[in-house]
Amino acid sequence: MLKRKAYQKLLDWKKDRNHKALCVFGARQIGKTTLIRKFGKENYQNFVELNFVSDTDAAGIFAGDLDVNTIITNLTAYTRQPMEPGETLVFFDEVQECPNVRTAIKFLVEDGRFDYIESGSLLGTKYKTVKSLPVGFEEIYRMYPMDFEEFLWANGVQDATVQYLKTCMDTKAPVLPAVHETMTKLFYSYLVVGGMPDVVQTYVDTHDIGKVIGVQKSLLDLYRQDISRYAEGSEKVKIQAIFDAIPSQLNDKNRRFMVNSLAPTARLARYEDSFQWLSDAGVALPCYNVTAPQTPLKLNKKHSLFKLFLNDVGLLCAACMENVQFDLLSGNLDVNLGSILENIVAQQLKANGYDLFYFDAKKYGEVDFVVSGGVHTRLIEVKSGNDYKKHSALDKIRSVSEWTFRDSIVLCKGNLEASDDVLYLPWYMMIFICPDAPPQGLIYEVDLSALNGI
Repeated sequence: MLKRKAYQKLLDWKKDRNHKALCVFGARQIGKTTLIRKFGKENYQNFVELNFVSDTDAAGIFAGDLDVNTIITNLTAYTRQPMEPGETLVFFDEVQECPNVRTAIKFLVEDGRFDYIESGSLLGTKYKTVKSLPVGFEEIYRMYPMDFEEFLWANGVQDATVQYLKTCMDTKAPVLPAVHETMTKLFYSYLVVGGMPDVVQTYVDTHDIGKVIGVQKSLLDLYRQDISRYAEGSEKVKIQAIFDAIPSQLNDKNRRFMVNSLAPTARLARYEDSFQWLSDAGVALPCYNVTAPQTPLKLNKKHSLFKLFLNDVGLLCAACMENVQFDLLSGNLDVNLGSILENIVAQQLKANGYDLFYFDAKKYGEVDFVVSGGVHTRLIEVKSGNDYKKHSALDKIRSVSEWTFRDSIVLCKGNLEASDDVLYLPWYMMIFICPDAPPQGLIYEVDLSALNGI
């Protein structure tokens, strides 16, 4: 089975003695069910699974009174599986089909006999609204397709190699030429294959790009079917139009999503819910422009100016329908890699824990990504050509005296190099661009003795 970082998240959740129910959500076919099933069988004496899509009758367990004893009695009778307190994980899959599950989670967690994990693909959308969300009794965890580091693991790259690359970045030392060349070729592979687990497994087993593309096109069709099935009313047509337009919009020179390209009379106000649906479903990754590249970025974002990336770069290549895959695998930089490279970086930054923003102003130009995982922001440029040391917009923005940045990074085809306070990183080192870890053991207490006697 493919190794996933999320497995460690599940282990950490189990170790927490006061853990809540864990709600794992994300786009379809990113490996949620397979991972949770593996975790449950390897870490619990008893593992009980209910899928509300494949077993439509299971929703009856949560019909009527949500009394915890009634639910557990119904659950044990329905599954006919042993459920020993303290040694049982109950997995509710595709819970978007049975909203009462999430309402009942509060009572099940309070009961404390068993552990619970929920999973679903469209939990962020308005489909079948939950009557009462279990606030305080549910921990949300979003999964994404396999990132580039997970892709490396799947292709047999050892942890020692990844650690060597991390040491090079930390010490700002160039990567050995042979290693750099091999990693670049693996990066080209990831551009084409992407991180959808079924696609990655097909590539690992066969290395047949034709079969890879076939699986990817099936997944794109599945996403379109989900839109038809789950989107409400007139929103279906709008969501479908946006989804199909993502590749061409990214291929545009400025890559900003132009709503009026969908229809001559289209306005953002009429399509805003449709964009949000794709984002909530995990299918698209919005990246918003900011008024200034400084924290707090969320307060500076312009809701009407954004790029829209696809959740997986391999699906983006398959959706382009231009047979770019073989050019990419051979490292042919005559192909316009700009949009594909930006998508892969957006995908990795999101998986690493960043919210996505960019900065574009007439006075300065555009920087591809501005991210913040601490006090200061980071500027990230993504270059596809040989002239990656030419970055006028980055230079102009860095020269503004009232703006401060943690660092400025250019992701490029070259080897690692630090020059003029700019860090040039090979594309594959994007896996190491992560937010700062939160401070540990930070205790703050106010002395109230001065208030005594008042």
